[in-house]
Amino acid sequence: MAEDRFSIATVDAREVGMDPERLGRLKSAVEKDTAEGTYDGAVFVVGRHGKVVMHEAVGKTDLEKGREASLDDIFFLMSLTKQFTATSVLMSVEAGRFSLMTPVCEIIPEFAIKGKQRVNVKHILTHTSGLNTEIPYGLPVDQLPNIEAVTAAMGNERIMFLPGSVVSYNPITAMSILAVMVQRTDDAGRPFRQILREDIFDPLGMESTALGLPERLKDRIVPVVVRDRTPGLFEPLLLEAFNYLATEETELPSGGGVATAMDIYRFAEMLRRGGELDGSLILAPETIRLATQNHTGDMPNHLWDYMREMYGFPVFPAYLGFTFFLRGEETVPAPMGITTSPGTYSGLGAGSNMFWVDPEKDLVFVFLSAGLIEEGKSYLRLQRLSDMVVAAVEA
Repeated sequence: MAEDRFSIATVDAREVGMDPERLGRLKSAVEKDTAEGTYDGAVFVVGRHGKVVMHEAVGKTDLEKGREASLDDIFFLMSLTKQFTATSVLMSVEAGRFSLMTPVCEIIPEFAIKGKQRVNVKHILTHTSGLNTEIPYGLPVDQLPNIEAVTAAMGNERIMFLPGSVVSYNPITAMSILAVMVQRTDDAGRPFRQILREDIFDPLGMESTALGLPERLKDRIVPVVVRDRTPGLFEPLLLEAFNYLATEETELPSGGGVATAMDIYRFAEMLRRGGELDGSLILAPETIRLATQNHTGDMPNHLWDYMREMYGFPVFPAYLGFTFFLRGEETVPAPMGITTSPGTYSGLGAGSNMFWVDPEKDLVFVFLSAGLIEEGKSYLRLQRLSDMVVAAVEA
């Protein structure tokens, strides 16, 4: 049975079994971070049992122009976009257009070369496809927002590992392949950005969300500035390229979405409620349960090898569902916190953003920030803030 209609009105934390004073520490911590210049600003939301208990804007979201953070700020989502893409893929699976076991080459015949014949939908969703995790050789950066160009370039690549044998999170390109599969099997032949808007964003009331950057949203966009230039996962200039590459027609299904924090909260609420929000059923509850289980076993995520060496982190399981990061059972570095429940699932955005849903505690946290920091530092920052949210839960 559907829950009560969604409301953005903030209620007293005591109504949902949270301590207001302890919850207030979260805002104080973000204020301290931004005052110290660790990052520039942030907008964040905390909700429990379907009720918002905190929705705050702190610091600045355009430091160079002195622009104060606002609840209506629109952020480049980076890899949080992947959860939209994964949702669209799962909607196609539910509609019977293809299955999790469908080889990519059944929909994209030109993909069936150089050992990629058996790469299937589940492999890509779980980042076990064995595909190159970097930008395809020879593909210009300005072609990254073109899903057909990326798919053609990936189609000419060989696999690096046997599908299903290695976890190596694909930050940029693999989601374009899934987007092309969704687009090519769409009955109406719609562009992928339109599919996301009409099938997910509009039904969920995500009015300030898009794949790409429509003109109507440009005046509220937060520019991408890499505040911490420590060499890490991404080159700062690649991330800052969003500022001039993003247009109305941009399609980067791995990282080219934009949204407000409240719109991401709406999306997270849909997941928490089992696929429904305000009468719109996006996914079946069983699909969400399957998508947020550990599908990578004890295999580590090799994308984080550099981070393990930089920060002395132990080797720990990737804990990946269908593109959702999971908290897992072990006490290891985790951006969704060490004290969240093992079944907590999340989306992460490069050096900046996160949302998570803790089904056991019935708790949701969304954090979008300006002034990107190195991925390992962001990992630990998000872990600290997430644990502060959990510490406010009384019962």
